[in-house]
Amino acid sequence: MRELTPQLIHSLKHYSKEDFTKDLVSGIIVAIIALPLSIALALASGVSPEQGLYTAIVAGFVISALGGSKVQIAGPTAAFATIVAGIVGKNGMDGLAVATILAGILLVLMGVLRMGSMIKFIPYTITTGFTAGIAVTILVGQLKDFLGLTFTHSPVETMEKMEEVARTFHTVNLAAVGIGCLALAILIVWPRFGKRIPASLIAVIVAAGAVKLFSLPVNTIGDLYVISSSLPQFTLPAISYGTISAVLPDAFTIAVLAAIESLLSAVVADEMIGSRHNSNMELVAQGVGNAASALFGGIPATGAIARTAANIKNGGRSPVAGMVHAIVLVLVLVLLMPYAALIPMPCIAAILFQVAYNMSGWRTVVNVVKHSPKSDVAVLVVTFFLTVVFDLVVAIAVGLSLACLLFMKRMADVAAVKEWEYVEDTGDDQGRLKPVPPHVMVFEITGPMFFGAADKIPHMERNTGKNVLILRMRSVPAMDITALNGLRRLYEECKSKNIKVLFSHVNEQPMSVFQKSGMFDLVGEDSFAPNIDAALERAVELNKCSV
Repeated sequence: MRELTPQLIHSLKHYSKEDFTKDLVSGIIVAIIALPLSIALALASGVSPEQGLYTAIVAGFVISALGGSKVQIAGPTAAFATIVAGIVGKNGMDGLAVATILAGILLVLMGVLRMGSMIKFIPYTITTGFTAGIAVTILVGQLKDFLGLTFTHSPVETMEKMEEVARTFHTVNLAAVGIGCLALAILIVWPRFGKRIPASLIAVIVAAGAVKLFSLPVNTIGDLYVISSSLPQFTLPAISYGTISAVLPDAFTIAVLAAIESLLSAVVADEMIGSRHNSNMELVAQGVGNAASALFGGIPATGAIARTAANIKNGGRSPVAGMVHAIVLVLVLVLLMPYAALIPMPCIAAILFQVAYNMSGWRTVVNVVKHSPKSDVAVLVVTFFLTVVFDLVVAIAVGLSLACLLFMKRMADVAAVKEWEYVEDTGDDQGRLKPVPPHVMVFEITGPMFFGAADKIPHMERNTGKNVLILRMRSVPAMDITALNGLRRLYEECKSKNIKVLFSHVNEQPMSVFQKSGMFDLVGEDSFAPNIDAALERAVELNKCSV
């Protein structure tokens, strides 16, 4: 069970007052950073502002307390915004809660089943593609508030939002644009001068002050939402078979995305502090944290790379910093939440514009497009396009399917079955390193032999004048039952022509396939040689016996 021991327990064994002081300072600073982001991401997700704080408080505390990383900070992230908004639009808050709880259960199972390392099987092009796609959907979703547009209806899908922006562009509010640009300028310029105080907090204060001081006709959070400063309450959602079946695909998406985001964030953190996280424990913590968040009115959460990096840079070195961050947000929720009503919506949009820009990874996208094979570029483009036009569920499913098909094609292209060239054919007595008896044929099999490459196994239809066929398999790392059936067919063809088949240097995995299928017993143990020399010697013996 050591593998599933929270990092907090290990960290507290040698914990000191100095460690607590560093964690306390870092936790407070991270909470200040998380405050405007949590509110902004909640609004982008189509839920109320306080639900973003509920998520950062409940999930943030639980994931830090149970997680496998020393410095991971969890909370609402931009990756979930469009998914959450879609679930809320189609299935309501109960549907979102059920989907998040199911995702939490899936994450716990992934951790218990030691699937933390399975995340490496998600191709880099897919994560790059859907991350860039999510960034675009967030940007499109904030155009309404940044421009102060008056929509005639409330679209859910990204393409519908773009159409509505174009249709209502004549309603643009110049005051809202001005406040949005002011906030965006602060977000860009402020970090060059004041690194201690988050730029987003300064942008919120300045933008709210400008709207209030000049009585600008700009919507604020208070104009659109009823803000509560009450603590999160335990609420069990209405669960039914219909709700579960409706949100199950979304639950899988949330679980996979939470696993990818949290483990990527943990890997980045490891590189920054020279440590190593426990991926399975981190998945369990993410699962429990998401389920708890849903039960207390929150939305899906995962490890946040930016907040985790801020925690490290400000001295946080144990999970205590993440727990402090959650406690500070509780105090903010109770004491300061009513003031969130003054925050202008264009300022929220500007913050999310910056979030979208940072997560887009456009430099990475350009680098992949420039230096990767066309097939990898195709996977990235398709995943990006489907994320924007349809949704993340479709994008991941199609992207993975396409990546798998392309991978299988590459493996099939690598696989080959080729007959050796013989001295008598080439006329070059220096060309062969090993003498091959005249009654023997040698075929070299290279690469994985699976259903995609099974058609490369030759037929024995011609009269060769030879009575032994050696299949050299030292370069075959793996084989499936389809390829084995091809070899069985070749064996039967050779048997009908009185040609003995020998197998040389069969590796461990292909040998297990031979044995389990019964073909090992069919051809006989003496037909398997450890190397080509032994196979050639056996071929000579067989020829002597037949004479």
